[in-house]
Amino acid sequence: MLQEQTAGEYRIEGLAHASGTTVRTIRAYADRGLLPRPERRGRTNVYGEEHLARLRQIAGLLDRGYTLASIKELLEAWDEGRGLGGVLGLVAEVQGPWTDEESGQLSRAELEELFGGAADESAVEEAVELGVLERVPGEPEMFLVPSPQQLTVAAELHAAGVPFAAITGQLRELRLRVEEIAAGLLDFTAEHVFQRYLDHPPSDAEATEAAGLVRRLRPLAQQTMDAELARAMRTLATRQLHEHLAGPPQPQAAAPATVPVSLPAATVAAVRDLVGPAATAEFVTSATEREVHKRRMDTLAGSGSGSGSGGGEDGAAGYGG
Repeated sequence: MLQEQTAGEYRIEGLAHASGTTVRTIRAYADRGLLPRPERRGRTNVYGEEHLARLRQIAGLLDRGYTLASIKELLEAWDEGRGLGGVLGLVAEVQGPWTDEESGQLSRAELEELFGGAADESAVEEAVELGVLERVPGEPEMFLVPSPQQLTVAAELHAAGVPFAAITGQLRELRLRVEEIAAGLLDFTAEHVFQRYLDHPPSDAEATEAAGLVRRLRPLAQQTMDAELARAMRTLATRQLHEHLAGPPQPQAAAPATVPVSLPAATVAAVRDLVGPAATAEFVTSATEREVHKRRMDTLAGSGSGSGSGGGEDGAAGYGG
């Protein structure tokens, strides 16, 4: 016997028709907990206007780019009475673009022209994997470019002689380091700014307030990164230039070798009493150098006199006289 249905009540087929979806999709949403349980009448599930409204909410959120997991969290917030307005505003601020740069599109021919006519399919595939390029569904010759500036940088580097593999390798390394910095900045703001919203489910008003803070603080992250990157690049580039202009480092002269010499104990004791233990070695070295210098000068003087006298007995007599 068929159960009677009043206005605003639907069987699953009727709900699918009214919401513009499919029976299979409704069952999948129910399995994920996105729809409240229907009323059971005999062997029939009966759905109401709240189910239709929920399906329309889900469709709208999907159109805005939310995943089913995110939608479930938002709908749970709604069911708990926190409201969706503030929560959706907060999510929109966080998931929205963090740059003023607008995406673009270009064809494969334009891409090859940008890179000097180099057709490298492996490089294109890697660019897609990295998200530098995105394929346009149904248009195999067209690409979406999330960041035209980033693609232009890659083209300039390639024009300067940098291989594709080196460019993508550098991007991978840079991305890892930047993500570490971003995680640190997020931890910092979570601790010092957003902690009061994180220790409990935020109300609609609190979510709206948090969204405003995100909107105000979001550009500060990029401004800080720009300033610090500019400072670091200037410092390191200047240092490298100076090192390059200075040439390779000159080898340092080896320290003069030392040879141990035995001195009479009485001599060492006399010197130590005269100048102190700390200056004994320096005094002995200085005295020795003075004596060596004196003897060299005496030798030179003697050699000069001998050559000037003409040598022999006359020269010796002249020196002595």
